[in-house]
Amino acid sequence: MLTLETKTVSLPRLNGLSPTLESTMLKIMEEVGELAQVIGKFRGLSGERAVLEEAQIARAIVSELLDVAQTATSMMFVIEDMYGIDMEDEVYKHVDKLRRKGYLA
Repeated sequence: MLTLETKTVSLPRLNGLSPTLESTMLKIMEEVGELAQVIGKFRGLSGERAVLEEAQIARAIVSELLDVAQTATSMMFVIEDMYGIDMEDEVYKHVDKLRRKGYLA
């Protein structure tokens, strides 16, 4: 029998911001670029090698990845507010899609 382990990350709605779809997309691109930069340094892709310990590099990657996730979550809030999309319903549809593709049991 296959047991499915789930983990939940809950990211807060940021207060005091009025992001647009465009500004949020630009921010996602910026954060993805920073993630790529950290990974590139770790792998020596930019001609330089990070002189950090592996655990420090992993934490830097996670930090940048969480910035990407937070910004993507912010975009979901923007879409929800602007267009009245039920994001919880969309998440369930997405999980169903993952099941149909065989990524989830």
